[in-house]
Order: sequence, then C-alpha cells, then structure tokens
Amino acid sequence: MTKIKSTFRGNLFHRTDIAVTARMSKFGLPFLRISIGIIFLWFGGLKFFSGASPAEDLAIKTINTITFGIFNTEFIIISLAIVETIIGIGLIFKIFLRETLLLLFLQMLGTFTPVFLFPEDVFTEFPFALTLEGQYIIKNLVIFSAAIVLGATVRGGRIISDTN
Repeated sequence: MTKIKSTFRGNLFHRTDIAVTARMSKFGLPFLRISIGIIFLWFGGLKFFSGASPAEDLAIKTINTITFGIFNTEFIIISLAIVETIIGIGLIFKIFLRETLLLLFLQMLGTFTPVFLFPEDVFTEFPFALTLEGQYIIKNLVIFSAAIVLGATVRGGRIISDTN
C-alpha cells in the first residue's frame, strides 16, 4: 500500500512538474520581455519630471563627462528619457526588437560607466558597499542578462520544456 501511495505521489509530482514547466516555457520569455519593458518605460518616464529619478544627477554627470559637457542638462535628461521610453515601448509591444535590444545594450554601457568614472558615487566602501545609485546600477546586471536571453530569440529561438 505504501508503495502505491509513493508511486502515485511521484506520478502526480511528475505530471504537475511537466505542466508547470511547460507553462513557464510558454509564458516566460513574453513575461520577461514585458517586465523589462515596464521597467524601462517607468524609469524613462520618471526622467521627464525633474528630480523624480533617483539616478538623474549621476546620469547627467556621467553624460557630461563622456561628452565633454557639450550638451546642456535638459537635453541630456530628456534624451535619456526618450531613449529609455522607446526601449520600454519596443519591448512591451515587441516592436523592432533587434533595434530595441541594441538601444538597450548601448544604454547599459552608459549605465555601467559611473562604476569606473565615479566609484565614489557608486560605493560607500569600495568594492563592497553600494550607494543607492550603485544599487541602481548593479541591478542592471539582471536586465543585461535578460536582454541577452531575449536577444537569443530574435531569429526564432525559444525555450522548450523537457517533458521526459
């Protein structure tokens, strides 16, 4: 009797596991794409309102440094807001995905630049303790990795659940 219960539980677990992983493989990539899109749309949207983005000052300082101050502050922040909003819309609606991901990767390069240019703004104690801005930057490792996964699908790649 115990062996029958154990086999039933094993089969139930196996069937449930197959069903759950099949759903994950079906909905995982779209959810990932839309989630990242929402983040970009939200953070980009904040930049349209002066002072609403916690990373605004560091972004302006970074862009001013790498462009040798040729752009004014308003141009920098509005341009960044537009780029991030375009990335968000492109991901959410799966529009021009290759181009959207290219913009995302370029934006990510800019995002990580303060780690090298302004470590004093990124770390409270180098190299371990991060400031709020540093945390804001480091979380982008997850977004960057997720974008790589999404990029692997632009030519039809997909995630397939192993049902064996």
